[in-house]
Amino acid sequence: MKSLWSDQEAKKYKGDLGKRVYTSRLLGRDPSLVLHGGGNTSVKIREKNLVGEMEDILYVKGSGWDLISIEKAGFAPVRIAHLLKLAKLPSLSDPQMVNELKGQTTLASAPSPSVETILHATLPFKYVDHTHADAVVTVTNTPGGEQRVREIWGDSVVVIPYVMPGFDLARLCAEKFEAEAHEGTVGMVLLNHGIFSFADDARESYERMIKLVDQAERYLRKQGAWKVSAPAPKRAKGSRMVAQAELRRAVSAAAGRPMLLSRDDSRPALAFAQHPKVSTIAQRGPATPDHIIRTKQLPMIGRDVKRYVTAYEKYFAKHAPDAREPKTMLDPAPRVILDPELGLVSVGKSAGECAIINDIYHHTMEIIQRAEQLGGYRALPANDLFDMEYWDLEQAKLRKGGKAPAFQGEVALVTGAASGIGKACVDSLLARGAAVVGLDLDKKIEGLYERGDYLGLVCDVTDTKGLQAALEATVARFGGLDMVVLNAGMFPGGKRIEELDDDLWRKVMAVNLDSNLALLREAHPLLSRAPNGGRVAIIGSKNVPAPGPGAAAYSASKAALNQLMRVAALEWGADNIRLNALHPDAVFDTGIWTDEVLQARAKHYGLTVEQYKTKNLLKTEITSHHVAELAAELCGPLFSKTTAAQIPIDGGNERVV
Repeated sequence: MKSLWSDQEAKKYKGDLGKRVYTSRLLGRDPSLVLHGGGNTSVKIREKNLVGEMEDILYVKGSGWDLISIEKAGFAPVRIAHLLKLAKLPSLSDPQMVNELKGQTTLASAPSPSVETILHATLPFKYVDHTHADAVVTVTNTPGGEQRVREIWGDSVVVIPYVMPGFDLARLCAEKFEAEAHEGTVGMVLLNHGIFSFADDARESYERMIKLVDQAERYLRKQGAWKVSAPAPKRAKGSRMVAQAELRRAVSAAAGRPMLLSRDDSRPALAFAQHPKVSTIAQRGPATPDHIIRTKQLPMIGRDVKRYVTAYEKYFAKHAPDAREPKTMLDPAPRVILDPELGLVSVGKSAGECAIINDIYHHTMEIIQRAEQLGGYRALPANDLFDMEYWDLEQAKLRKGGKAPAFQGEVALVTGAASGIGKACVDSLLARGAAVVGLDLDKKIEGLYERGDYLGLVCDVTDTKGLQAALEATVARFGGLDMVVLNAGMFPGGKRIEELDDDLWRKVMAVNLDSNLALLREAHPLLSRAPNGGRVAIIGSKNVPAPGPGAAAYSASKAALNQLMRVAALEWGADNIRLNALHPDAVFDTGIWTDEVLQARAKHYGLTVEQYKTKNLLKTEITSHHVAELAAELCGPLFSKTTAAQIPIDGGNERVV
């Protein structure tokens, strides 16, 4: 491990707090040091308060901030004098500690101070850095962990036995540091937890951390426990799409709400899932208790969700009586699944949550395998892990979650999604918390959004194999499919029947009808396994109830699609799949309606452009957004009792009415 310090970069960060921000970000750049909110940093600053008195203030990383992107606002300023008084108390409950920390914060808008704030305050150094470095955790999570720590660092570090984060840990660290620290002490190792470095200079504290972790990495290399050796995994043949969708349905039932399942069948993931000892080494607990809230104590091996839930409930019943206060059991669904065919499956309420779990478990797999090569992986006892999983402070965070978005944990697919009504549907579904897959011929679909809950795929909807590949990608990324918006279509322009050739007729039918039949057919196994039931919204047309001259192919294809929807509703109701159609008219903010076309059509009717846009009973303009919002609502609980409906969205068309 090497220092990332740059004098040129450091110049941009002014003052003690600025340097704290810079070195915190340096730590955050390396995921082998900290992951997703892990780790803690602080700086002690003497400053004048509002009444002119000088106070010693601890600026400590606040809750909700990641080191990789932290700013000055991410540090909570807390009065050190009071913290040192708290450190001398014989006991302090976690809720009391949180209240005291918040009460001694000098800025009301600051984030909540870290639960390790008192620990940082007691260390007699200006800068304190704390990470969960993979190499350090690997060393400490072995049978001879403490002995190895002393072999690597000698007496240059103070060694702390595992204690759950909070007041008890702060008090123990203060006592041990006071008794054992000397001039050569540069760090502190917390067994099964992580490592601290400290100094009176930001760069020195940071580079001490790098040096300490580098020593652990060198030790692992020397012991032949750095490079993970595993045979090449075997890849399953054929589709795993339906199997993953079925697994998602079972996991969602256990969780009591729809969940996303993201599949990682990379070589490291498959190799670990197929490890001959996976059922034992993966069941010894997480690499560090800080990860337990995200990943739960144990992953699920295979796909037997009922068995996992039963084991989890027994585990809870066994340990709950020892809890300090009454607890409410978290949902018993797994967050990590290891399967020899699927690989590593991450389970979460959102795509972002799945990505975090995947990151954490990739590091966990590496730590476990290195520790095995070092002498055997050993995590904390179940009692300690239970206390962390059901820690008062973490439970309070979960209870504060608030109302979930309407489509949280659900997956939607939209065709013709690069522009117009399709893009608006993507926006409406994302806004409701869904993970969305957009299909389009236009390559810009791929970069429409750069966010974890969106997947854009170039796809010709008339190519059945292309649709199958898109569904495979959807399930691999998100776990299944709950909603489909059939929007892709073509309008060939004015062609009277006597001018309509076979090729154009067939092309319109292929896009507007045949492709939708193929997609519905291929998606049925997924929609029938949707936790809340499958939903299909079809973007039809005013031409279904009221066709116009010169649009025979378009009108006939849309009418046939409408009839297909009605038959599907009859056949699929027993599968808890509902289908409904929208019939928009005169939606002018789409690609086919250029300014020139609008002006020409308005002139044809003897109207201004604005009059032409509102040529309906309500004298209102219909936009892509209006259509998309109604399409999304059709997939929501408001229409949960409705199927085979046809709803106009046209401002009132005289021919339809």
